[in-house]
Amino acid sequence: MGEIMRISMNKIKMLPLSVLFLVVVFGCHSNNSYKADNDTAEVITPSAIAAEIEAIHSEISDGDYGLIDRFMVVQNNQLLADFKYKQDYAAIVQNYAASNHQQQYDFNNIDWHPFYKNSELHTLQSVTKSITSILVGMALDANGSYAVNTQVMHLLNGYGEYFQDERKQNITIEDLLTMRSGLLWNEETDHNDQANDCYLLESSENWIEYILGKPMDKVPGSSFVYNGGATVLLGKVLRTITGKRIDQWAEEQLFKPLGINDYYWKETPDGEIDTEGGLYLKAEDLAKIGQLLLNNGQWNGTQIVSENWLTTSTSPVVKDVNPDWRKDMGYGYQWWIPEYTESGETKIYAGNGYGGQYLMMVPEYSLIVVFNGWNINEESDKSAWRVLQDRLIPALQKG
Repeated sequence: MGEIMRISMNKIKMLPLSVLFLVVVFGCHSNNSYKADNDTAEVITPSAIAAEIEAIHSEISDGDYGLIDRFMVVQNNQLLADFKYKQDYAAIVQNYAASNHQQQYDFNNIDWHPFYKNSELHTLQSVTKSITSILVGMALDANGSYAVNTQVMHLLNGYGEYFQDERKQNITIEDLLTMRSGLLWNEETDHNDQANDCYLLESSENWIEYILGKPMDKVPGSSFVYNGGATVLLGKVLRTITGKRIDQWAEEQLFKPLGINDYYWKETPDGEIDTEGGLYLKAEDLAKIGQLLLNNGQWNGTQIVSENWLTTSTSPVVKDVNPDWRKDMGYGYQWWIPEYTESGETKIYAGNGYGGQYLMMVPEYSLIVVFNGWNINEESDKSAWRVLQDRLIPALQKG
């Protein structure tokens, strides 16, 4: 499977997360260490979950989960496990043809995928959408003149010609957040299918015009259709609300407070930011985002994003989104809800990105699971997406 960085379970289970990252993962690079919101939080490490984590790690090492780059488990602000797996992507991509995409969207270009230019920054793909949602919430929190029911046509200055259809005029911020824009969009086929709207979007010179040029298919708010273009529009909406491009807003309002000092975000040809899948972070910084959410938007005693926004964002605003593997899942504001009760209480919420980028949270157990992988050319025997529901939660319930 390749070189593995292993952290012994019996050595880490009682260390605060901030200390562990500093000592074990990054050595002297203290400016990039995870800083837990409460280093004195009670630590609960049932032996059942430790054994299960060890078993999953062994299976990853054996190749059962395909190409996995990082596997982390955090509970109650404590790091239970952090495994790095080194893959020889330079050799792997020799078996696959390059796409016709520009380099930053050729997924077999090792300068761009899965790590950015040989750094520790890993592509997040559509987990970018979930982080975009947080940033939109912060923008709305900061400016009471706008709300989720605000029509986006009023925030997209200079694009009036694309809003001739009355249905398009009625698209709201919430419709974009919940993938219910009503735009005709096809993102269900293989990413390299040249009929796939995401492929066509990423090949276009003006992303906003491409998206707004799509005809309406449904009444806004009526039907869930997965649409990365909707998230790109959210980035443009945020720029109108804040007067800042989303990468600048993120750096000032989210990344800096959380001590995230290193990131990369792809820029589109028309000078916007790729909010549908272009963000790169280190796995430990992605875990910070998860901890922020489990802390109800607080970090070191400061409210970064409102609890109300996060509660709504991670609730099943759309239930049973269908089809195929999404059946029975809910969707919030750019967050997947894999499990929720009949009354609508969220049990699990997650960001889910192409190739195996997962940020999964279980509030009941104060649990965070992070996976980075790059399973884009072949299917693996086992799914990292199912690890939480099929392995870790049952282990916690037994423990």
